[in-house]
Amino acid sequence: MDESANANGRPVVYRVGADIGGTFTDVVLIGSDGSIATKKVSSTPDSFGRAIVEGVSELIAEQGVSAHALAGLAHASTVATNAIIELKGARTGLITTRGFRDVLEMRRLRIPVLYDLQYRKPPPLVPRRLRLEIEERMGPRGVVWTPLDEQSVIAVAKVLNDAGVQSIAISLLHSYADPAHERRVAEIVRQHVPNSVYVTCSADVLPEIREYERTSTAVVSAYVGPVVRDYLDALERDIRHIGIDAPLQIMQSNGGIMSLDSAREKPAYTVESGPAAGVIASARMARALKLKNAISLDMGGTTAKAAMIENGEPARTTEYEVGSGINLSSKLVKGGGYPIKLPFIDVSEIGAGGGSIVSLDGAGNLSVGPRSAGAVPGPVCYGAGGTEPTFTDAALATGYLNPVALAGGRVKLDAAGSRAVLEERIAKPLGLPLAEVAYGIYTIAAATMTRAVKAVTTYRGRDPRDFVLIGFGGNGPMVAAAVARALSIRKVLIPPAPGVFSALGLLMSEIEHEFSSSLFRATYELHDAEFGNLFGRLETLAATSMEQEKRASETVAIRRFAELRYAGQAYELTIPVGEKDRIADVVANFHDEHRKTYGHGSDADPVDIVSIRVYARVVTSDATFDYERLSTSPQSNGAHAKGGSRKAYFGRDVGFIDTPVIPRGALTQTWRAGPLIIEEYDATCVVPYDARARLDALGNIEIELPEEAE
Repeated sequence: MDESANANGRPVVYRVGADIGGTFTDVVLIGSDGSIATKKVSSTPDSFGRAIVEGVSELIAEQGVSAHALAGLAHASTVATNAIIELKGARTGLITTRGFRDVLEMRRLRIPVLYDLQYRKPPPLVPRRLRLEIEERMGPRGVVWTPLDEQSVIAVAKVLNDAGVQSIAISLLHSYADPAHERRVAEIVRQHVPNSVYVTCSADVLPEIREYERTSTAVVSAYVGPVVRDYLDALERDIRHIGIDAPLQIMQSNGGIMSLDSAREKPAYTVESGPAAGVIASARMARALKLKNAISLDMGGTTAKAAMIENGEPARTTEYEVGSGINLSSKLVKGGGYPIKLPFIDVSEIGAGGGSIVSLDGAGNLSVGPRSAGAVPGPVCYGAGGTEPTFTDAALATGYLNPVALAGGRVKLDAAGSRAVLEERIAKPLGLPLAEVAYGIYTIAAATMTRAVKAVTTYRGRDPRDFVLIGFGGNGPMVAAAVARALSIRKVLIPPAPGVFSALGLLMSEIEHEFSSSLFRATYELHDAEFGNLFGRLETLAATSMEQEKRASETVAIRRFAELRYAGQAYELTIPVGEKDRIADVVANFHDEHRKTYGHGSDADPVDIVSIRVYARVVTSDATFDYERLSTSPQSNGAHAKGGSRKAYFGRDVGFIDTPVIPRGALTQTWRAGPLIIEEYDATCVVPYDARARLDALGNIEIELPEEAE
């Protein structure tokens, strides 16, 4: 790969995607000539941005690409999530309406566990002494009931300033109906605190009903705002230092990307941005193959994540809790974290990754995760100081992983060390052969991941047997067939460059923003013309706001959604709305989705529209990466399997089998019987002994599992 002109005589333009994982940071470089190069470097938990700078610098140097040839860099960040999980966000104050100081404390009457008398809810991100009230009251229809007392605002601003807060969230009752009071409070506060203090209004972050969720979302945004701002400032400075002057873009949790300025203004939108990128790539893959239903399964070094894709679109949600540990379901398990009512790709997450620590409890029960060795010290086989056995060590003992090195030789492995620690810590106490224990660890990890898949299918009224499983991430291709077997899924797809697929997803994403408004109206009160006008106002706002995100040659595409519920219900479902849909059409679709999700519905019961929202997306012809290019792109990403074979263990009934080790290119569109181990620079794919594999028309590895015996 170099900076030569393409076939049309035009200079080759490059874009970079960088995704930070718990163990590795993945970097992908694509050119306008269709070329791809990838790089995996160890993550740097002490300063995550350092791994990005190192990875990008090494990759462009290896490929002979000038920093000035880069047209853009897209990045998925975990900074906001980590700040909340570790409770290391900014010292934050909250200004709210008199009488609503304790909304964050009272929360909702729900907890994530039953029958636990010792359960303690998470502490509020803002302590009570920094939650202050002012005199004002806006009614639910936007009518002023109590005028704003500006002197009370000045008083609380001085108290927060004296307390040394770094960030202030303003959340007033019913500000979604009219934000005038919040905007004026923000103006006054900025006059009485230093410019460095981050100030945010709930109406700017979430102009919707429900004071707890709105206040929590505003507080989260304020809590992570200075952290995200400082991280992005440092990343931009370091990237510019190595000569890259291309625009930097950040992945959002909804699957779109946004500019650095937008990320600084809306930091809460970057929470859980990492998992979204892989789902976007999987959705592109499903559309390219005309797959109706698919499940993405991303297993990295720390966690495994699953998401559902229907009709080429990932499932989305506006209900998410960050800091609640492992997230099995955004809709079914609540109360364990800090709610953010913003658009998210609905991802289920399990603590099962390559670095997941294997342990025995006092009763001799074996567990895999959720504790992880992470990037530092990592699995024992990395030889970097790890002392506890992990999933990766077990995969070495089964024969699935290359016993010498990973990532094209970048990560040298100590196979003997892995076997020794597994033997001493696990096999001897259980009185079992090492190979059987290692395979048991592999099986338990796969079974754990089925919970993540069920959370986005079975728990939502979908049958996983109707889906195709797409496995990626550093470890996803190794376990995908085992997970599919446990769920009676017969077809598995492994995309090209699977270990850096999420980073590729960053380059398949487009600039996207969400705009919403609360209605809280009965559907029988709305006429079709009024319904269309309400969306029209949001679309006008979206078009105006998106002008700063797009170039003159680009257009903005709009998608409409409405949140509906039966009258008297507490929570709603999000329903797509077509441009020509009438109210009756939307209500009918709501009844259908309610039956799918909950197993019942009632066409006779009245339905309310709680909110409407619009997603605005910048449509470009050259800024995104088409999935179809993967099958023909010349990929330069280091060493591949050199052929040969090694013994791999497939269970007590089968034992060790001499298994061919091949590169992806050794497969054709003709079926080849398993077992097979397919080694690539960034991942290892395992095809079981009773399955078969081939390449499809787009270069994906297609694995077909046998039908279940009757």
